[in-house]
Amino acid sequence: PFGAQHHVGLIVIVLVHVVCSNFGAKLLFFFHLSCLYPQIYILFSIIKLKTCARMAVSHIFSIILHQKYEAGAGQTLTPRLSLLKIIVMLINKWLNTLGRYLILMGRTFQRPERMRMFVKEYVKEMAQLGVNSIGIVLLISFFIGAVICIQMKLNIQSPWMPRWVTGYTTREIMLLEFSSSIMCLILAGKVGSNIASEIGTMRVTQQIDALDIMGVNSACYLILPKVLGLVTIMPFLVIFSSATGILGAYATAYIGHVLSPDDLTAGLQHSFNSWFVWMSIIKSLFFAFIISSVPSYFGYTVEGGSVNVGKASTDAVVCSSVLILCSDVFLTQLLSA
Repeated sequence: PFGAQHHVGLIVIVLVHVVCSNFGAKLLFFFHLSCLYPQIYILFSIIKLKTCARMAVSHIFSIILHQKYEAGAGQTLTPRLSLLKIIVMLINKWLNTLGRYLILMGRTFQRPERMRMFVKEYVKEMAQLGVNSIGIVLLISFFIGAVICIQMKLNIQSPWMPRWVTGYTTREIMLLEFSSSIMCLILAGKVGSNIASEIGTMRVTQQIDALDIMGVNSACYLILPKVLGLVTIMPFLVIFSSATGILGAYATAYIGHVLSPDDLTAGLQHSFNSWFVWMSIIKSLFFAFIISSVPSYFGYTVEGGSVNVGKASTDAVVCSSVLILCSDVFLTQLLSA
């Protein structure tokens, strides 16, 4: 238990914390007092953490609102807007962004003015966005299939389970989630940043303005080939991913000798439901639309210079990933019913 001098020290600390409005004065006073009374160091740490947390929250509010803090003589700093107004502003911002996105998609999905030029750009975007992504899709799927097979065998397989359980769980994981959802998350980082930076650079260098001046529907000319090209090629990427993941599982069976190839084959063939393949393909079509359209919006609406293009590219990848995860929940529930 503390002695009398320590009780006096605690009372002095509380009074100084309440009375002093200068954070630096309080910090210096607490430091000297904690050196004299080591037992007060814990209380000093708690007060310091509380003060830093309060300052961090105030800083976050100032970043969100883009508002400066104002204070009169002898007054503490207080934000201009209340919490309710903050929520209203955020909802208004999200609805404004959604409306601009829908308007842009309305301009995008129109009949191309020159069909030959559109077909040429369509084939080019399929090669750039889809065919150039086959390498990373095959590489990641191969090793993920091998890792899933090893993990299932070492951590789930037991004498009480059939020997084909490892192959069965590997097939279900690859078909239901990895090849459609996780692979699209990976492609959102590769393809999404590419689309946002490409269109954003055209915006800041006034190339899109030049198309508009010439009377060309710039949204249809730039965005529609990317959307249709990626939606067309995405089911093939999903099929390649599933097949390569199964090859990775067979590699662990033949090379790593984790389990016998016969047991793996029996698990892959056990209770196969062809609807799972179609469900994975249907989900990938929605994800491909998100990956291509959302970064196109962020790149098309960017303002400023190269720094803003980089920020738009980052925002496009984050927003696309969040939308893929949210839509995956609803699509899985809808297609599994």
